[in-house]
Amino acid sequence: MSIKITNENFESVVLNSNKPVLVDFWATWCGPCKMIAPVIEELSTELEGRVVVGKIDVDENQDLAVKYGVMNIPTLLVFENGKEVKRLVGFKPKEEIKSALGL
Repeated sequence: MSIKITNENFESVVLNSNKPVLVDFWATWCGPCKMIAPVIEELSTELEGRVVVGKIDVDENQDLAVKYGVMNIPTLLVFENGKEVKRLVGFKPKEEIKSALGL
């Protein structure tokens, strides 16, 4: 299951992770976000132990959305060693997300 990421736990979950982190910026009212949600949950189960998978609700954590320049949702960011290394915007198929993770 994906981790709920907030302003409070972002540093510990994402920036200080020793594994790659997939972050899904989403909102409850976003249609494409609802379409990609099952794919994100599948990946969190499939990649457990290898990749940290988390979700950030942009309405509850606007500071993070602004800090990372998230203009459209869903936006998927891949972090490695605390740095953003890939960005996918909009609905993407599972294989494309895995490829962005280097898998």
